[in-house]
Amino acid sequence: MEALAAGEIFMFEAFRLDRRGLCRRDEHGAFVPVSIGTRALDALRVLIAANGDLVSKDEIMAAVWPGTVVEDNNLTVQIAALRRILDQGRADGSCIQTVAGRGYRFAAPVTQHAGDSAVSSTRVAVIGTRPPPPLSIVVLPFTNLSNDPDQEYFADGLTDDLSTDLSRIAGSFVIARGTAFTYKGKAVEGKQIGAELGVRYVLEGSVRRSGNRVRVNAQLIDAETDAHLWAERFDRGIGDLFALQDEITSRIAVELNLELIAAEAARPINHPDAVDYIFRGRAAQSKPPTRDNYAEAVGWFERALELDPRSADAQS
Repeated sequence: MEALAAGEIFMFEAFRLDRRGLCRRDEHGAFVPVSIGTRALDALRVLIAANGDLVSKDEIMAAVWPGTVVEDNNLTVQIAALRRILDQGRADGSCIQTVAGRGYRFAAPVTQHAGDSAVSSTRVAVIGTRPPPPLSIVVLPFTNLSNDPDQEYFADGLTDDLSTDLSRIAGSFVIARGTAFTYKGKAVEGKQIGAELGVRYVLEGSVRRSGNRVRVNAQLIDAETDAHLWAERFDRGIGDLFALQDEITSRIAVELNLELIAAEAARPINHPDAVDYIFRGRAAQSKPPTRDNYAEAVGWFERALELDPRSADAQS
């Protein structure tokens, strides 16, 4: 079966399938990548592309294992793997029906979208009433602007370390590395990325090395408005590359911690919950240590406790 075209999306129940893989909608309405084997994913694409029609075992196996002779039980294993993922909590039987002696049929209703406009409409339909989770962010692969392709590992290392460091921020939701790297080398607007991944923020940057100096640029983008919220440039001597990488990523992570909290605190909300009040309390805490700022922080945390008395963050 041919690979899905860029922007082509299949939506069914709580799942989304595109050329990058399979995602499941979480409790916040954001789509989170699902860990699934390549063979199972290929089988799923074949079944969904059939539009509910029966697909023979031979057809599936020819698409999943092209030019290879394999035993039937290999397909059985992949179908079982798909069912374990797709049928969790499903009361109406399996998404994948077995037609004895003939093949399989995908039974769940599927909606197909194509092109950038479909991505936007999907976002409105799926997460328009349930916004992306607070502090949700994707760290896009930093671009290597150096003439030396060997510096690619340095740019990728910054991306990996930043994803790890940002995930340590309390309440953050960071898109996994594998998903983020599907955007490597592609010019995609922050709005589209936010819609496709269900995140509020996008961090992007570049690395340029010249002689014994290296320059790193980083910028934080609001995925909803495509506005730049923060930007910083780091100029350093090469020295120990690993030490330099640690220094830059830690600096960016610390500054982003404050910037993200401030951005969340400034975001208008119609129906605030405990998490919103906690972010406002943290933003007040980051201000200069005065009596008024301390009282403001305590006031926000007390309002959070009124909504959620069990909140450990608000209590602490």
